[in-house]
Amino acid sequence: MRARLLPAFGSLPLDRITRAVVTRWFDEYSRTAPGGTNHVLGLLRRILNQAVACGHLQTNPARGANPNPRPKLTRFLSREKIKRLHHALDHCAATQPSRSPQIDVIRLLLLSGCRKSEVRTLRWRDVDGDTLDLADAKTGLRRVFLNAPARAILERQPRSGSAYVFPSPRDSGRPLYRNLSLWYLVRKVAGTEDIRIHDLRHTFASHAVLQGISLPVVSRLLGHKRPSMTLRYAHVGDHETEAAAQRIGPTIARVLTGCDATSSE
Repeated sequence: MRARLLPAFGSLPLDRITRAVVTRWFDEYSRTAPGGTNHVLGLLRRILNQAVACGHLQTNPARGANPNPRPKLTRFLSREKIKRLHHALDHCAATQPSRSPQIDVIRLLLLSGCRKSEVRTLRWRDVDGDTLDLADAKTGLRRVFLNAPARAILERQPRSGSAYVFPSPRDSGRPLYRNLSLWYLVRKVAGTEDIRIHDLRHTFASHAVLQGISLPVVSRLLGHKRPSMTLRYAHVGDHETEAAAQRIGPTIARVLTGCDATSSE
């Protein structure tokens, strides 16, 4: 508001904010920050919608402006980056032991493919041996099957009398705070500052696909209602794609040359 909208529109009467004025501002701002321009355009639209609702404008001059197209990001951690993240977590655990709950939350996100909210607000009543029964998951009731490393994380959490597995250090009656501030330090130490915490879920799905697990099964692991939703998460990198091409090529070549004894055609 202060940096972008008020300097551009703050001194103008509402009826002087025309479509041409908005377009000129949008094009100029987009040259340096296309993503930021989209965000501020949305705020401008809401402000002018309110002006229309109050009878100060007949139409919203920002309504017809199309946001800048943004590339779809396929961010996930490669094996090397997972190792770097692991070492960064170990470093933080050694230097900041008071932050061990956040460290374990981050590890559990990577090992389970759960959403941050599902782990952060996890209750002991939801833990049933090697499964989690999440009644308040985003897609409704779902069961999460835990692997051995994930179970080990839960087993080492202290039973402090709180209903939450990861309670707030300030109030045990509340879950761990929403903003896992340690994440920003950990990814900086690991040299992966472009990775969001939600990308740990992408990483879980992508490595499942790389291990040959079918999309319907990965979909169940993530708690998706439709396997088509899983396609947004199941990324593979250029290295894995190149390796797959190298494996497929000789197979096709053997068929073409008649050297494939298993071929029926």
